[in-house]
Amino acid sequence: MSELDTPFVGRAPALGLRFDAALAALGQRAGAIGALVVIVLAWELASRSGIVTPFLLPPLSAVLARVAEDAMSGELALNLGLTLYRALVGFAIAGAAGIAIGILMTRRPLVRWFFDPIVSVGFPMPKIAFLPIFMLWLGLYDVSKISMAVFNAIFPVIAATMAAAEGVDRHLLWSARSLGASERQLLREIILPAALPQILTGLQVALPISMIVMIVTEMLMGGQGLGGAMIAASRFADSPGVFAGIVEIAVAGLCLVRGMTVLRHRLLRWHQEAKEPTTV
Repeated sequence: MSELDTPFVGRAPALGLRFDAALAALGQRAGAIGALVVIVLAWELASRSGIVTPFLLPPLSAVLARVAEDAMSGELALNLGLTLYRALVGFAIAGAAGIAIGILMTRRPLVRWFFDPIVSVGFPMPKIAFLPIFMLWLGLYDVSKISMAVFNAIFPVIAATMAAAEGVDRHLLWSARSLGASERQLLREIILPAALPQILTGLQVALPISMIVMIVTEMLMGGQGLGGAMIAASRFADSPGVFAGIVEIAVAGLCLVRGMTVLRHRLLRWHQEAKEPTTV
């Protein structure tokens, strides 16, 4: 074997692993697309076969035509924009506040003493039960809707941040302190980078929660937004309008989740989970 062949031989296992990973990803994507095609065809065939009435299950083609009609009229852009605005603002506030509270609970005993019972009680309970209180206190407009999103989405962020910060290797902290690192340097250079993957996991959980809560809140409070439009359509027995809202919410939620996944990958390019598989 010549020396010119050596680099190629060294790269061969890595190229094989990369090819296998790409093939597995392609197979997984093909499976997801196949499942979606089956659902779409079953929906269309069931609605046109007479098994169910068009009122109970309108054809998918009619639903998509309604979505296109909403898009052309500008109603979809208005409702989608309002829902995303409220959900994302609530998510941003919950994310920033949840990370700050979670870090402080691991660094300040007094903060933990105050917030630990609140988190322990509030995390598992169905917080949508507080909606009437938010309506009484804050009214029926954006403030109360965004507040509901914050109230529901903040708990998983706090829990993930606490678990991540407490899981940082104590030997790293002791070594940094012995070298004269301040508390601010420990937080910025050791704790936050080490805790970032788990914090992002908490944010990935909080984002769909914020979206779900916003849709439910809009349904119960009424007004403009995807949830409010669905309830308005149901009141007028507009079956295609209701199913069009379901499709619009599903697509918006999928885009949000995919966007968060891309953001996670970009923020964790330096982390082990983002690196390509290699051989020993």
